[in-house]
Parts: sequence; C-alpha cells; structure tokens
Amino acid sequence: MKRLIALAATLALVVGLTACGQKAPETGANGAAGTNGAEAPAAQVKVQIGFENSISEPVGQALVKWQELVAEKGDGSMVIELFPDSQLGSKSELIDSMLLGEPIVTLADGAFYADYGVPDMGILFGPFLFDSWDECWELVESEWYAEQSGLLEEKGLKLLASNWKYGERHTITKTLVESPEDLKGLKIRVPSNQIQTEGFNALGATATGMALNDVYQALQTGTIDGAENPLATLYGRKHHEVATYLLLDGHVKNFTTWVTGTMFFDSLTPEQQELLVSTGEEAGFHNNDLVDASTEEYLQMMIDEGVTVTEVSPENLEKFKAASASFYEKGSSFGWSENLYETVKAAMGSK
Repeated sequence: MKRLIALAATLALVVGLTACGQKAPETGANGAAGTNGAEAPAAQVKVQIGFENSISEPVGQALVKWQELVAEKGDGSMVIELFPDSQLGSKSELIDSMLLGEPIVTLADGAFYADYGVPDMGILFGPFLFDSWDECWELVESEWYAEQSGLLEEKGLKLLASNWKYGERHTITKTLVESPEDLKGLKIRVPSNQIQTEGFNALGATATGMALNDVYQALQTGTIDGAENPLATLYGRKHHEVATYLLLDGHVKNFTTWVTGTMFFDSLTPEQQELLVSTGEEAGFHNNDLVDASTEEYLQMMIDEGVTVTEVSPENLEKFKAASASFYEKGSSFGWSENLYETVKAAMGSK
C-alpha cells in the first residue's frame, strides 16, 4: 500500500509540474529547443530528462548536446527539457514515474536495474570487475547485454543509450585511506541499492545508502565519513570541501545508461524513437570526450584546494581485488544466474 501511495504522489508531482508549464533551466538551449522560432505543434512531445548532477558537470553539458541534437535533427515534434540537481525527484521516484507512463528519462545503472527485477545486471557495478574501458564497451556490444536489455524491457524500462562514461569511481574520506584495512569502521555513502552497498561492504567499509543531494551535509556533520563517485561529481558537489582525502582506487569503471519507460517509448512514432536513440548515443560520444578531458583538470583543482591525493599501490590494489572476491561469491544472494561472473568475463573477452 505504501508503494502505491508513493507512486501516486510521484505521478501527482510530475503532472502538477507539467500543468504549471515549468521551464527547463538555463543551459545554453532552452526547454523549447527544436521549434526554430515556429509555433510548437499541438502534439509536440516534451521529453523531461531528470538527473542528480549539476548542469556544469560533463554529463550535464553532454545532455545540453543531446538537447541540441534533437533540435537540429528533429522536425520539431519532440523536444528535450533538462532538470538537473534532482529537480524532478530522486532516481527511484523518476523510475517509478516512468513505469506509470510519464515522458521522463533519467540516468541509471546496473545496480538499480537489479533492484527493478533484472538481477544479473547488478554485476555491472561490482568492484574491480573491469580492467579497462575497452572491456566495458565489449560487454555493452555482447549478446549477454542484449539479453539483459530485453529482460529490462519486459519490466517496463527501455534503455536509450549505454555508451556514456560516468567516470571511474574513487573514494573521498575525512581521514587517510590507502588500503582495505583503512576502510574498516568508516561509513561511506553509496547510492541506495543493494549491489553498491554490498560491494563497498566487501571492501571493508560500512556502506550507507543516501541521496546525492544529502551527502555534503552528511559529511559536514559527521553522519558519514566519506563518499565515492567520479571526480567530476565529487568536485561538482564540493564534497572535497568537507572530506579532504582522495583515494584514486577506481573501484568501478562506471559506464552509465539513459532509460525511459517502455509505455512512453512505445507511444512515440518510429521516427521519434530513432531520433531519441541515435542522438542519445551521439551525445554519449561527446560526453566521453568531456569526461576524459576533464579528469586531470578536476584532479588538479582538488589538489590546489587542499585535497590530499593517494594513488593505490600495486600491493594495495591486489588487496582490494582480493577483498572484492567475497562480493562475487555472494551472487546467489543477489539472485544471479549460476556462474554469472565467469559468463560476464567471457562476454567482455577476458580469460
């Protein structure tokens, strides 16, 4: 019953925002992009992209590119509106709205899809699963990934693009951390899902699920001792102001996806569907260039602002990988298929 009430409340919120004619934030291209100054068609589809990040981060700027591409390549029957900084609600709230048929798109990852009924996708967020970005893209192009995407559609969620780098996820803390032993007893914020919680617990910490919007204050007040995210997000959210030790562990090579509801996607014309998917993938390549170019810049800015940066030594890297093995051994508790780890490693070309 609580779940139904939450879904109804989410739907009411989204409908209310739409009825009030809420505009997209200033991003260099307004929410009505795509009309080229002409009167909008009566049946114009407004795709609302809600996300937790700031518009200044690489992912935010790449979304502006996606917005522009739809405007440039479309016929004006579909436009993208951007809502950064959780303006439309949390990730879980947005996904619930999608399942009700709302014209919403958001950023989500395998760990969340595991919680929404496709458990094997949770392995994508396993610690130290990928050794390189090439392995990520090989897996995305594999038959295994296509099968998982199909299962997700059966649950009501349609993947639009899976080629976006979110970045390597690193750990920022209020005390120096160099090895798994140093994580013991520390409360580290992770997104609120089982996979990332268990993944960080395996590395020695006490994982604490929390919305991204709440992390700064939680670090400031001592509710948590650290957080993990790519450099762009850590810097964009100013977490380094209240946690000044950064461990470059790269525990997850985080490629991310953009998802919408199958109910909404199926309501689009074939031309609109193709436009949304193709421009989403094109914007993904732009995003990846931005992420690559900004990594060293963000790192240097953090150093300049007083952050102590620690690179993982080869010895400690082996310790982290050994600690992560306990996570994969729990596969049955996540509802994973038998021998999933071996299946996925084979699909990405690893031996």
